[in-house]
Amino acid sequence: MFLSETDKQRISAAIKKAESKTTGELVTVIVHSSDAYRYIPLLWASLIALSLPALIYLLWLWTGQLGEHANWGHHHPYDMAYLFIFQIAIFVLLVPLFLWQPLKMRLIPRSVKHLRASRFAYEQFFAQGLHLTKRRNGILIYVSVAERFVEILADKGINDQVEEGYWDEIINRFVLRVKEGRIADGFIAAIESCGAVLAQHFPQTPDDIDELPNHLVEIEPGLIS
Repeated sequence: MFLSETDKQRISAAIKKAESKTTGELVTVIVHSSDAYRYIPLLWASLIALSLPALIYLLWLWTGQLGEHANWGHHHPYDMAYLFIFQIAIFVLLVPLFLWQPLKMRLIPRSVKHLRASRFAYEQFFAQGLHLTKRRNGILIYVSVAERFVEILADKGINDQVEEGYWDEIINRFVLRVKEGRIADGFIAAIESCGAVLAQHFPQTPDDIDELPNHLVEIEPGLIS
């Protein structure tokens, strides 16, 4: 999707290397977008189409033609029907335009994008079974590309061992790499940092077993509702 097979192998190797020194578990997830945002194109297209009468009125006012159209609709009974058809046509044309991913993402407020991405990251934490590890020391490294969003979620066992803001530092460095298009490098650096703190607090033991998959989990856009 966004990473080559070589990049995926590098990420998998980095996970295995990090987990070889700890009983902790690392799971990496990447998704094109954390939400389909289907309501956004409909909302904007509807607002513009519904605003047409007001825009026409303001245009007449600005050009000084308001007097000529003061009884518009009264003397021309079909004009309102034509306007209604025009509104529908504008709506139909704008919806696919606003569905274009680059434009759609620009129409969404940043706070909304981050809220949806954060919510889906928490969903993936449970979907990938990170809450089920024996020592509660699982860590999710999550990337949502469209939102340029990175989240690190750690279970209670490891989260209680680190200082406040530790994960934020790793996330900030990762986000910079995502913006540069270096997603694989960002994953590997984050894996190494998370692996180091896991090894410090949860070193490898002879009876340790690999509880969760070590490959990058990719979620296709069509699977997001």
